[in-house]
Amino acid sequence: MRRYIFNGAVIGAAFSAVGVINATRTGPRDWRLALMWVSWGISVAVAVGTVIEENRANDPLELDD
Repeated sequence: MRRYIFNGAVIGAAFSAVGVINATRTGPRDWRLALMWVSWGISVAVAVGTVIEENRANDPLELDD
C-alpha cells in the first residue's frame, strides 16, 4: 500500500482530483465536466498501472516463464 501512496504519479492524480471537485461544485454541468471526470479516472488508472508494472519489474521473487 505504501508503494501506491508515495508514488509521484498517484500523488499527482490525487491532487488533480481537487481541481475536478472544485469544477464540479462551481462550474456548469455539461459534457466538459463529464470529460474531466473521465480523464481523471484514466490518469488514476494509468498511475496505479505504472506502480504495478514497476513492482513486477523490481520483484526478485517473480519467475519469468
